[in-house]
Amino acid sequence: MSRILVIDDDKYVRTSIRAVLEGVGHEVSDAGDADAGLAMQRANPFDAAIVDLVMPKKEGLETIRELKHDYPDLPIVAISGGGDIVRKNYIQAAELFGAVATLEKPFDGDELLSTIASVITNADSAAQKAS
Repeated sequence: MSRILVIDDDKYVRTSIRAVLEGVGHEVSDAGDADAGLAMQRANPFDAAIVDLVMPKKEGLETIRELKHDYPDLPIVAISGGGDIVRKNYIQAAELFGAVATLEKPFDGDELLSTIASVITNADSAAQKAS
């Protein structure tokens, strides 16, 4: 299974995502803010990241940009709540910044698992083609 980093300022969201992903065998680490998540990625790179788009201090778009700059092959799933207009704009921007998939809160465990499976499979396929 894969090592997945979750960056979200909401502890409940992080705990829920962790429970779902660990339930199927993934190794999950989580961070409550972007700087902590970026430090964790630099210390021991993950196979995929899930990044909340609306966070205090450093927003998710900036976080995605930094992750993609330093780890261009890292598959990133952007997640967002925050109302229809905000969510739509942030989701579109996240894709431009390099997120390979997006989920709108609230999402269920099945949506999360299928999205993670898809982005990890696609990343593995791309890595095999490159080698």
